[in-house]
Amino acid sequence: MFFVVSIDKLVGMKVITAKAYIFGEVKGAEVDVDSWRITHLHVKLTDKAATDLGFKKKFRSSTVCMPITYINEVGEVVTIDKSLEELSSLVEVVEYKE
Repeated sequence: MFFVVSIDKLVGMKVITAKAYIFGEVKGAEVDVDSWRITHLHVKLTDKAATDLGFKKKFRSSTVCMPITYINEVGEVVTIDKSLEELSSLVEVVEYKE
């Protein structure tokens, strides 16, 4: 699936899992400079999602780097085609360290 969306529109959007779990909010993205395509979204997790995924909160909220291939739809929110349970077991979803 191919989406044409401005990064300005994506930043701040809520991210919802396949089972309608509020996962977090888009905070940024990673771009492949060879193809000039976004490859991953940086998603700031909700406190509940961070706890449920086992990320230890330090002084700020946890942020994960998630492949855009998980995106199902972009509208008022970004919906992904994985449940929280699936996301917790995927090695592609990693904590983003600035």
